Amino acid sequence: MPAKKNFEKYAKLLNPIDDLMFCKMAEHKEFCEEILRVILEDEGLTVIEAIPQWQGKNLTGRSVVLDAKCVTGDGCQINIEVQKADDDNHLKRARYNAAVLTTNISETGKRFEFIPDVCIVFISKFDIFDGGLPLYHIDKVVRETGQVIEDGLTEIFVNTVNNDGSKPARLMKLFTDNDAYSSDEFPITSELKSRLKSSEGGSRTMNEILEKLISDEKRESELRGEERGEKRGRKEGKIEGANEEKLRIAKDMKASGLAFDFIARFTGLTEDAVATLQN
Repeated sequence: MPAKKNFEKYAKLLNPIDDLMFCKMAEHKEFCEEILRVILEDEGLTVIEAIPQWQGKNLTGRSVVLDAKCVTGDGCQINIEVQKADDDNHLKRARYNAAVLTTNISETGKRFEFIPDVCIVFISKFDIFDGGLPLYHIDKVVRETGQVIEDGLTEIFVNTVNNDGSKPARLMKLFTDNDAYSSDEFPITSELKSRLKSSEGGSRTMNEILEKLISDEKRESELRGEERGEKRGRKEGKIEGANEEKLRIAKDMKASGLAFDFIARFTGLTEDAVATLQN
């Protein structure tokens, strides 16, 4: 099958739960606003800025690339993450994202009381708590008294596997099901998803993203060669992020039924490595 056909097949199987499609949709602050209003249960919430693939710098350790960073009208900074694979400690991932985000948005010399509130919205294709619910709020509680502490950090974990009929669960159906749309209830999410999956312009956009990933991967390989032995610390976060993204894409492509040799050429992995990946 020609490479172009493989691209088209893969692109049409993408949904908002996939990093590639989500980050393209997150370029539209209206999309972020629509899903955050549902998840945070705040119909008056406004998003004044949305940045997909926002890079948070940590000069002394691991930097991070957030799927989307949003700023709301009241100044809250929100990280929206989408995750398909239950392959790491995602509670610590959320904690780290919040820490790096807080560090990057805090101004030198300002009192701690003026540090902006941070919210982590973690959307996954698995139930991280195995509680049978589509949505979980994490509270910080004093063990001895039961007092709930408000320190400006909010963590909400949403999953696509538990459908209790609630509005968040109905929204999550659009994130995973190929043919799920709800123009009346979720008009922006439905329209953007349909445009990217079905229209000629949308297919072309997704193909361009996939082709750019190939180009970026080649550039990262060159960087690894050039930077080996020098300036390693400053490049580690970027290269590590590229490797994680490459593995996620390879798993998705394998689950989509694409040929191992094509996946290997696309990602730079060996065919043996592709064969051993868990979907």
